[in-house]
Amino acid sequence: MHAQPGIRKIAFIGNYLPRQCGIATFTTSFCETMASQFPEIQCFSVPVTDIDEGYNYPERVRFEIKERDLSSYERAADFLNTNNIDVVSLQHEFGIYGGSAGGYILILLRRLKMPVITTLHTILVEPNDQQRRVMDQLIALSDRVVVMTAKAAQILKTIYNVDEKKITLIPHGILDLPFVDPNFYKDIFGVEGKTVILTFGLLAPDKGIEYVIRAMPGILEKQPKTVYIVLGATHPNLLRQEGETYRLGLQYLAEDLKVENNVIFHNRFVGTEELKEFIGASDIYITPYLKEEQITSGTLSYSFGAGKAVISTPYWHATELLSRERGILVPFRDHNAIYQQVCELIENETRRHAMRKNAYMMSREMVWSNVAYLYRKTFEDARMTRLKSSDKIISTRIMETRHRELPKIKLDHLFRISDSTGIFQNALHTVPDFRHGYTTDDNARSLILTVLLEESGEINYKISEIETINLSFLCFAYNEINGRFRNHLGFDRFWSSQTGSQECHGRALWALGTCIGRSKNEGLVGTAGQLFEKALPVSFDFTSPRAWAFTIIAIHEYFRRFDGDRLVNHGRELLAGRLFSLYNSSRSLNRPWFEEKLDFCNAKLPHALILSGRWLQNGEMLTAGLESLKWLLSIQTSPKGCFHSISQQYTENGDEEFIQKPIEAYSVISACLEAYRTTQDKSWFNEARRVFEWFLGRNDVGLPLYDSKTGGCRDALHVDRVNRNEGAEASISFYLSLVELQSMENTLASFREPINT
Repeated sequence: MHAQPGIRKIAFIGNYLPRQCGIATFTTSFCETMASQFPEIQCFSVPVTDIDEGYNYPERVRFEIKERDLSSYERAADFLNTNNIDVVSLQHEFGIYGGSAGGYILILLRRLKMPVITTLHTILVEPNDQQRRVMDQLIALSDRVVVMTAKAAQILKTIYNVDEKKITLIPHGILDLPFVDPNFYKDIFGVEGKTVILTFGLLAPDKGIEYVIRAMPGILEKQPKTVYIVLGATHPNLLRQEGETYRLGLQYLAEDLKVENNVIFHNRFVGTEELKEFIGASDIYITPYLKEEQITSGTLSYSFGAGKAVISTPYWHATELLSRERGILVPFRDHNAIYQQVCELIENETRRHAMRKNAYMMSREMVWSNVAYLYRKTFEDARMTRLKSSDKIISTRIMETRHRELPKIKLDHLFRISDSTGIFQNALHTVPDFRHGYTTDDNARSLILTVLLEESGEINYKISEIETINLSFLCFAYNEINGRFRNHLGFDRFWSSQTGSQECHGRALWALGTCIGRSKNEGLVGTAGQLFEKALPVSFDFTSPRAWAFTIIAIHEYFRRFDGDRLVNHGRELLAGRLFSLYNSSRSLNRPWFEEKLDFCNAKLPHALILSGRWLQNGEMLTAGLESLKWLLSIQTSPKGCFHSISQQYTENGDEEFIQKPIEAYSVISACLEAYRTTQDKSWFNEARRVFEWFLGRNDVGLPLYDSKTGGCRDALHVDRVNRNEGAEASISFYLSLVELQSMENTLASFREPINT
């Protein structure tokens, strides 16, 4: 076979071996097959690397994308354009690429000058707003989208409204293995004379392996010469988060059921040649996955293509592939059904071998050589279509305008002022001040920060350690007797009082809600969830508007994970109603505000109303939040046009002391970003950017509060100077401002939304 004139270079973007994941295996097999089958085409890979130390990639890898580095995606696009690539083959699955919902990949695609053919390995039927947004733009930026099942094509057409002319159905590639007797390989693994059941692939809780183990006692009672081989390393992400907990749980289960001698674990990620031997030795292959929405499975495809008798739960790919007597489907989470079907297949050799033959004959169109040919034809068609329309302007591919860069986050000072108890409240210049101890307020802010850093991918051992310490501090701060958080803890580890302010309690809830809603650490989420449940009810009796606001924001964060909690939703409606009523009773035509004077963290009041108005679908509440925030910005703009924070001393007469604090700037920035998310009005983003520049020296005094040498932030701006102490409140306020703004800028860049408007 020869490529049509014109296609000389193909770049494959995705994961690549030796990274351990299904996408890496797929991309490597795909790229290597194309290279060997069509030697006149130059094939190379552009993988995404998720760990700092990287991987020992083969020569086929020409450029490496750092998952969490937005600029790396831009450089990769420039590299591909410069090297005159004819076609890009993109492998897509949520979780591979950096940014919210993997949005960074859109930056790369938007810069490319050649056709993009995207293979969709996951298609969500109920994506969240961000996932849907990424998916819609991914499809728009792709010349063709390849799916592996008819079900996937149907979902694209009905849910994502994709023109069927843009969709190409190409099956998952498989190894071209001979149809052989399993006994040929069994002596390699010491299982001669045994019936071998196999499951392989990276281990994770959604694989459902425990249900096969639970079926083993019944199987062994009828068929004592049966072994179950579980082949595969624990998924690297799971291993980093939880270690070998899942695998150990499976091994303990086998021991408890007294089947440990017949359940064999091979804890490793095997290469192609060894995998062939394992598959070859198996009589029955089982995929007991737990989620129906699995649209494709490489392990199922490989075993099916080797002519194995397959038993599977009815996830979408299995339902389609195993129809017409090509396999057996059993209900999800049903070990009795697995036991019955395994025994039936062992006893009924005629049916088992007929099933094997049906699978093998049907799978010949799935071998990699045939799949490569189908992809080559798709590449050529896409390129020809692009060449015919080369005189047209492709509006979806535009070089986005980049705002001047934000500072790189530098957490040295956060580490400096934290210890094994928590974060110190004050600092003498950059030195922790032990005299004033710790506060729940600061540890709550620090927990919010570390969770946001975790969510953005900026996570390492030090950040993770501080995240855990901050949550531990909140647990210690909670007073079981009165149900309230204490606030001030001395360096001697004694509390100055047994009850903190209502605002302190609300801020602690905000931190817990953020941890519950955003953290991927199930241990932290569980601990935060228990504390949140105990601490929330008392907040419904509070009288402080800021405590209401903090709690409302906390509930919205909590709803990122548990939006069906009716009791918590009732609390949100109650507090939002109170805040809205306060606004209506206090506002005037020229002063749309909640109180007679400003206090602290003022922007959190409109922030809470904006959130509530949006999610409760209350237009009046939303309007109140936006107009009060707009007024707050108007009185916090100096004659120079820069942000001028006002807090606590400001009255209707305009009297105030000239002290500006970073916490006020952060509150405004966060509220403006929420206003932008809600309205898509770019002026709100521009306001957030303007306020952030207050930290960098665009203020009344012309002096920066951010200390680029230490990474910390000075405590306050006075009429003629800055307070050079870098305490926790100021520094965390800067960090939070930077992280939230950077996240939004990355989103804007991902979706090509202009930010200089």
